[in-house]
Amino acid sequence: MDSPDFTPQLLNRLRMRQVSLLLAVDDCGTLRGASTTLGMTQPAATKMLKELEDVLGHPLFDRVGRGLQLTAAGHCVLAYFRGLRGTMESLGRELQQLRQGSAGKLFIGSIMAASPALLTEALIRLKERFPLLAVEISVGTSDRLLEQLQEGALDLMIGRVAGLSRQDYVFKAIAEESLSVVVARDHPLAARKTLGFPALFDYPWILQPQGSPMRDVMEMEFASHQAALPKGLIETASILTTTDLITRSHMIAVIPEPVASRYEKHKLLKILPYSIRHKLASYGSIQRRDRPASSAASLFLQLLHAKG
Repeated sequence: MDSPDFTPQLLNRLRMRQVSLLLAVDDCGTLRGASTTLGMTQPAATKMLKELEDVLGHPLFDRVGRGLQLTAAGHCVLAYFRGLRGTMESLGRELQQLRQGSAGKLFIGSIMAASPALLTEALIRLKERFPLLAVEISVGTSDRLLEQLQEGALDLMIGRVAGLSRQDYVFKAIAEESLSVVVARDHPLAARKTLGFPALFDYPWILQPQGSPMRDVMEMEFASHQAALPKGLIETASILTTTDLITRSHMIAVIPEPVASRYEKHKLLKILPYSIRHKLASYGSIQRRDRPASSAASLFLQLLHAKG
């Protein structure tokens, strides 16, 4: 598979019906269910699966009893085929919009840090140029958004590139992100002028889900103080859930500084005088290299980085 001639061979021999079959097996869990979904006989599906394995030069499944279990190559191929399905869905949407004379729809993913100012300003200016353009925004952690970007559910995202292959994605940095430790305005620690980390141990915590960059930073922070993560931890990526919880309890949370400053300005929370030692990597715009950007997406990126 390392041969430079493999890509032309793959393009010439791979058929979309084979891609559909592997995706159907993934959806249905069995070859019988996949063949029924695609309206073909099971022997025909078995033959097609064998032809796909021959094209790729790897077995995709191990036969376990009457079932199928993905091999390492199978997991790899399936991940790319899911991305291919997302690309086809994006193409279908754009063609449908062209037929209807629509301005189209832009799907954007964003981490919390970009939402208060950068994202908002870029969207306002984008709508001035494309007033009929529909925009759907998903706010979440970088790891979750990257999954959506890979599968084609997002046209682009604003987040971090930890673990990304630069061969598959285009990343352009926007800014660094600081974190703030926040509580309710009537929290027992809210009036403190200085604060050490041990003072935070006596209260319950809210952190982002495991695997997110912000969670990784906080795990390092606790480890640097030889402290375990708090018991009874609440894990959420929702800023609304986080702020609602801290305003109605003595919980402590960590959120991006731009978000925290805006909420504190409106007297919705209090930023504690504690500086987190560890820093998050810079965030920026992320696109897939194999998916062309629409005119609306290209303009949005220009506006975003003009303000970044």
